[in-house]
Amino acid sequence: MVVVGGGITGLSTAFYLKKKAAENGENIKIHVVEKADRFGGKIRTFRRDGFILEEGPDSFLARKEAALQLCRDLGLEVQLTGTNPDARKNYILRKNKLHLMPPGTMLGVPAEITPFARTRLLSPAGKLRAAMDLVLPRGNDEHDESLGLFLRRRFGDELVDHLIEPLLSGIYAGNADLLSLQATFPLFHDLEKKHRSLILGIMKQRKQQRIRQKQIAPDGKSSKHPSMFLALNSGFDTLIKRLTEQLERDGISLISEALVTQVEKLQENGRPHYQIKLTNHNAIRADAVVMAAPAFATQKLLSKLIATEPLSQIPYVSVATVGLAFNKDQIQHPLDGSGFVVPHKENRFITACTWVSSKWPHTTPEGKLLLRCFTGHSGDERHKDLSDEEIVTRVLKDLADIMGISSEPEWTHVSRWNQAMPQYLVDHLSRLGEFESRIKDQLPGIMLTGAGYYGVGVPDCIAQGMQTAEKVLSYLSDEG
Repeated sequence: MVVVGGGITGLSTAFYLKKKAAENGENIKIHVVEKADRFGGKIRTFRRDGFILEEGPDSFLARKEAALQLCRDLGLEVQLTGTNPDARKNYILRKNKLHLMPPGTMLGVPAEITPFARTRLLSPAGKLRAAMDLVLPRGNDEHDESLGLFLRRRFGDELVDHLIEPLLSGIYAGNADLLSLQATFPLFHDLEKKHRSLILGIMKQRKQQRIRQKQIAPDGKSSKHPSMFLALNSGFDTLIKRLTEQLERDGISLISEALVTQVEKLQENGRPHYQIKLTNHNAIRADAVVMAAPAFATQKLLSKLIATEPLSQIPYVSVATVGLAFNKDQIQHPLDGSGFVVPHKENRFITACTWVSSKWPHTTPEGKLLLRCFTGHSGDERHKDLSDEEIVTRVLKDLADIMGISSEPEWTHVSRWNQAMPQYLVDHLSRLGEFESRIKDQLPGIMLTGAGYYGVGVPDCIAQGMQTAEKVLSYLSDEG
């Protein structure tokens, strides 16, 4: 079988397919095809002068088990490290001033009344409107709706524009008013249906979580990794290196710098097979094909075999990250947290800045500081038309205004991610479900997986790889 796409989803699919097949006493020949000269997709680490700079994701949510499980399976759990406990503050920019994010929020939704009441991030009127969630009736619409409009209905515009939206942008680089509630945060829909008020629902949920934690461990230490986020202290690309090494030991063929040019459907003895044509490599025949490439690439490859309109309704946004290294005495601003996010209404070039050396001390040599800034989101991709030097100039202008940084960095590193962030628009899941049903009928043995479909985070992509491996194994077993 063939996996098209050598990002974390495709590699995870191959790893767990081989693992589960071996457990069943089966041997499946697997090829992973990647057009780039390296595997790992958006997981990429830059190293210089003792610094460790993540160009893509820098960590994963500890509560999502799939990434933690893969680290365990690869013997990497010992390298996991949590966020610096002294840098758990986060800030939000409003009117050129950094405001502390109110403690006790869930994606900006308040779950503790006192910190929310005291914050200067929102006006008194904005706080009162947000508090209306406590008395508003639950919605009646059972259909999917916009995440942003759902939250505006519950909390009003000010909370969404200045607290929730910048946090969402850090995940999806999208416009909350266009994103699907069911595809991004179905938990909010479920909380409204069950508790009517999101604030009350989150409060009850957190209370239940605390009770469960005490039941699991009376000393309150229910997890070996108490941090919300986990990183690899040797760099996130260690995961890719260990994973590809294991795949090669397992006899899996890893083919890089090979672009898939065509997927042909063949019919032999009443059963479908596929021929995968590549540049710089011989064609490969396969009983099953996993499409772990971006939706737009999959659309192009399958368009001659099936109507692919649903894939065209998954737009992608381009973003860029900028790493900046400084001497410690060059920045006077107290880097007493993980960094800050910037609402779109602030009209800044950057959308966020991570104080990497504070958040992840293992990344930075003694006496140095490391920042990472982000730019680009749905509706603002101006960085694409700029040179690296121009991007750095605009980033430094924002940092001077916001943090008072006037010194030139020791070095900078720009990472461009073109068509990197899929946007789950309203009714994303229903369109995708109908399309996958048609694929199952018309192209049995071809399966979709990856960030374009059921989750953009690293744990979501790994979980999809696990699930896809099960589907492939089941399909091949039924076929046999």
